[in-house]
Amino acid sequence: MKILLIILLVIIAFPIFWVTIAKIVRKMWHFPAPAFIGRLLDSGYRRRIQPPEQMVERSGIKKGMNGLDLGCGSGAFTPFVARAVGENGMVYALDVQPAMLKQLERKLSKPEYRDISNIKLIEGNAYELPFDDASLDLVYMVTVLQEIPARNRALTEVKRVLKRGGFLAVTELFPDPDYPWKSTTIKLGEAAGFKVDEVSGNFFNYTVRFKKP
Repeated sequence: MKILLIILLVIIAFPIFWVTIAKIVRKMWHFPAPAFIGRLLDSGYRRRIQPPEQMVERSGIKKGMNGLDLGCGSGAFTPFVARAVGENGMVYALDVQPAMLKQLERKLSKPEYRDISNIKLIEGNAYELPFDDASLDLVYMVTVLQEIPARNRALTEVKRVLKRGGFLAVTELFPDPDYPWKSTTIKLGEAAGFKVDEVSGNFFNYTVRFKKP
């Protein structure tokens, strides 16, 4: 019984220990998720704990939308969104790291993704989005917002490119080292001039969907 209790305590304590250490490191050195963990970010394990279909539904993604996958990384969610918006929609996959975009490019060349032709890869940053004012229906970020040093600046740019009534969907997952409380995400969005449209999920995996007034 004591052994089982010790094992249980270790299982519970390890994620907390990991998050604590990771947060200390992130406070000292701020950097995006390194490209070498791209496979982990786009793994079957990730999809089990953070189902892409669930993220699509919570984010309000519909057929015909033109959306931006801001901080797409190796593309864990990009193909799912591309299929959700359909052939009349478009997904722009933007990341600051060329190595991440290369991983996504290789992924999309696989047979199971050859039916997808509505994804455009873009190397860029959140501060200077290469889109016209009020040109997008949706911008979504999955465990990305807290990686951006000047978050308010980035959200102001997101607001610029969104159409009136367009959605900003922010999804977070524990134990990501940059994991924020729901209240923190809501405050950031509201401070940038967005209105909360819906909050869904639980402590471990949630999405806050904002709307541009």
